[in-house]
Amino acid sequence: MKRRDLFKLAAFSAILVSGTSLLASQDVFAQDKKWKIGFSQATTIEPWRAQFNKDIIAEAEKHADVELIITDGEDKTEKQVADVENLIRQEVDALLISPKESAGLTGVVQQAIDAKIPVFVLDRNVDTDQYTQFVGGDNKLIGRAAGEYAVELLGGPGKAAGNVVEIWGGMGTQPAHDRHDGFHEFTDKEPGIKNLLDQQSGDWKQDQAYNIMATALRNHEKIDLVYGHNDPMAYGAYLAAKDVGREKEIKFIGIDALPAEGVTWVKNGELTATFLYATPGAEGLRQALKHLKGEKVEKTITLPTEKVTAENAAQVLKDKGM
Repeated sequence: MKRRDLFKLAAFSAILVSGTSLLASQDVFAQDKKWKIGFSQATTIEPWRAQFNKDIIAEAEKHADVELIITDGEDKTEKQVADVENLIRQEVDALLISPKESAGLTGVVQQAIDAKIPVFVLDRNVDTDQYTQFVGGDNKLIGRAAGEYAVELLGGPGKAAGNVVEIWGGMGTQPAHDRHDGFHEFTDKEPGIKNLLDQQSGDWKQDQAYNIMATALRNHEKIDLVYGHNDPMAYGAYLAAKDVGREKEIKFIGIDALPAEGVTWVKNGELTATFLYATPGAEGLRQALKHLKGEKVEKTITLPTEKVTAENAAQVLKDKGM
């Protein structure tokens, strides 16, 4: 072989080896790449929100290619806005957000969308439909289930009668309005049902619901049923009634069905019923990963609900390992 050909062969071999090394290093990089996913939580002081965080963290631990960044809005809209702005600056690959309130977080969600960051809205919606996906329960459907059961407890369709105290969640959140509207689709058909309060907000908190109920008990000699937009508020109302010896004459309905809270309170006979509102954290993270890996995701994922009463509370706890 001529020397010139030897040089050509050596040069080609060097290029081939270099190219193979480059491909190998790219493959290693692809394997090592982590998706940076930001999650903006509205607050962590509510037990349902704490469970929400546990669920998303547990799901993230199943995926070696995920770097999860969680922020806490501390129950303040302005803090959550700042959190999302910071996640945008960090150039996260996807943003998951559960807004404290719809209107207040819409602007910063739009900023993320404009920055070409896929946005997954969890639990509470925002006032735009330009996000990638919404994952959450159907609050109106759950409200309807609660309203239908309330009618049953108060005598059945066409015969239901009684005084009802409704304790709202946050007035600026769509879930509170949906849980109210769904409930009243059934109860408003019953002329014998009287609503004693006008949009009293407990802001999802047990202590505030206790105070609302304490006032209602002072002002009304007969209360037949309490509908709390979540279990802690229903339980706060129960405690207020118990403190004045009236808890046995009232039915208490809540929403969330966390095992250590709503389901246990039903099992103990403190709440009459609770309706499952599953946290969307784990499913939201799974959906974000599907999208990032090029798979198609639906615009809306609706999580299922379940009624928990004294008849099935023990089994629900057993199924949860409790």
